[in-house]
Amino acid sequence: MLVSIARFFTTSRLLLALAGFSAAMLATALIGQYGFNLHPCHLCILQRYPYAAIIALGLLGFFVIKSPKIQKNILLLCIALLFVDGSIAFYHAGVEMGIFPGPSDCTSSGKTGQTIEEIRAEIMGAPLVACDQAMIHILGLSMAAWNAIAAFGAGTASALIFYTGQKK
Repeated sequence: MLVSIARFFTTSRLLLALAGFSAAMLATALIGQYGFNLHPCHLCILQRYPYAAIIALGLLGFFVIKSPKIQKNILLLCIALLFVDGSIAFYHAGVEMGIFPGPSDCTSSGKTGQTIEEIRAEIMGAPLVACDQAMIHILGLSMAAWNAIAAFGAGTASALIFYTGQKK
C-alpha cells in the first residue's frame, strides 16, 4: 500500500501536500487565536514559523522549481522542518505538563523573597500568556501536544513516502 501511495505522491505532489497540510495547521492556530480568543504564548508563536516556511518552500518547489534534484532537496528540508516543529511542540507540551522547565520569560516562576519593585517589574515585563498554561485541552491534550503528534506524524509519513518512492 505504501508503494502505491508513493507512486501517487511524486516529489512535487508531496511538496504541495505538505504546503497544504502546513496551511491547514497554521489556519487552525489562527482560527483558535482570532475566532476563539485562544491567545498564543511565545512557544506557540515559535511553532508557526516552520509551517510558514514549509508553505513557502512547498509552493516554490511545486510551482517554480522544475529540477527534480532541487525539488528533492526542498522536500527533505520541509521534512526536517516538520521534525523541528514537532520538537518545539513536544517541548512546549512538556512545559505545560511541568516535565520541562520553560523559558524564563514565558513561565510563571513562583519566586519568593522579592521586593515590591522586583515583583512589579516582573509583572509588567511578563507576556500576556504564560507558556506553562495551556489555553485549551482537547481530548485531554493541549494544542501543543496535538501539534507535536501532527508534525511528527506528517514528517514520518512524508519521509516514508519519499524513501519508498526513491526505491522505485
